[in-house]
Amino acid sequence: MLKFVFVLGFMFPLSFLKSNYWMVQNLIFLFTGLFMLNYGSLNYFNYISYYFGLDMISFGLVLLSFWICGLMLMASEKIYLLNNYKNFFIFMILFLLLMLVLTFSSMSMFMFYFFFEASLIPTLFLILGWGYQPERLQAGIYLLFYTLLASLPLLVGIFYVLEFNSTLSFTLLLNFSFLDLNLLYLSLIFAFLVKMPMFLVHLWLPKAHVEAPVSGSMILAGILLKLGGYGLLRMFSLIQISGVKYNYWWISISLLGGVLISLVCLRQTDLKALIAYSSVAHMGIVLSGVLTLTYWGLSGSYALMIAHGLCSSGLFCLANISYERMGSRSLLINKGMLNFMPTLSLWWFLLCSGNMAAPPTLNLLGEISLLNSIVSWSWVSMISLSLLSFFSAAYSLYLFAYSQHGKVYSGVYFFSVGTVREFMLLMLHWLPLNILILKSNFCMLWI
Repeated sequence: MLKFVFVLGFMFPLSFLKSNYWMVQNLIFLFTGLFMLNYGSLNYFNYISYYFGLDMISFGLVLLSFWICGLMLMASEKIYLLNNYKNFFIFMILFLLLMLVLTFSSMSMFMFYFFFEASLIPTLFLILGWGYQPERLQAGIYLLFYTLLASLPLLVGIFYVLEFNSTLSFTLLLNFSFLDLNLLYLSLIFAFLVKMPMFLVHLWLPKAHVEAPVSGSMILAGILLKLGGYGLLRMFSLIQISGVKYNYWWISISLLGGVLISLVCLRQTDLKALIAYSSVAHMGIVLSGVLTLTYWGLSGSYALMIAHGLCSSGLFCLANISYERMGSRSLLINKGMLNFMPTLSLWWFLLCSGNMAAPPTLNLLGEISLLNSIVSWSWVSMISLSLLSFFSAAYSLYLFAYSQHGKVYSGVYFFSVGTVREFMLLMLHWLPLNILILKSNFCMLWI
């Protein structure tokens, strides 16, 4: 594990060089390739030490972190061209990547908490420093206070586990389960419910997404929402007895909330807000799958977390490409893009179909597993799930049809061709999303 952290540490001085932007990005991609080579030798307890290590749950999410951070630099060419504090921007992305790698590879509960909170700082800087509108200050405060207030009980819960058990190592706590302790159960999972985010505590997410630059939206949708799911996967071995009794509350809220949020998506006129709300609906299903505590649910939620990270990040890139051309994120102005940017319509179609879990995307594999687990948990959930699946297709089609068809609002009759960089960026989101389903045992046999 130390070799990965050292490489990232030695990349920090590169952020202060003058002509370094693409070099850092290429090094992150090179490092991603080297990291992937470790998969063949990875069994469940490989690379495990007392504090840091990789197991099968961590591996996919660390890999996703490297991939999305490389793509973030590729998507933010405007910062490079305008020289908008680009060195500080690269430093923030490298710092965020280091925090995420350390979070996912922490084998100690306290180290996990520490890096889980530390990843908030660079995200906040990205929103406050490179956001588009003055409302980004309010969005940053929402993000900060929602996350910090929900995380304080988690810290108290961790200290209780330490006092009770004399260790915080995940590997040593694997076969240990607390008896029915309601307060400990709430304190250990509430921070992750907010981070997912669960319906009713999701208000920070649309605000943060809408005000963030494209790189901020990509990392929020791609990785930071997955921290909640990863934390739940780690914590539930401790509190599964309480979980069996009380999880139905959160599952009910998530499924009903997912349906309501899907209806909210259908009346959005802001491109980024629509994609952000669709993330809440998808994470609602992931949360329900994790809380069923079944094999299908856990592996399905893991697959959908990876798939959603790629798909949602790609949609935010598309929204940003349109925003850079039209100067607005409004669907009322971004109409008729088929006439204005015909080359990008195919990418809108491919990523919108991925968002509604069309084959052969990895989203389909995750959703099928989650439908299995949630319906086997309770057949009443079929009503919410069928509505969720239907409205998921409805708002994805609404996003595609409304943005691509109709007359171009501004009366512009020229058309804009996307750059090679933009097509490559979208291809690097779409290819893994469709190729990973061929390696579905990677997502399904980790447990």
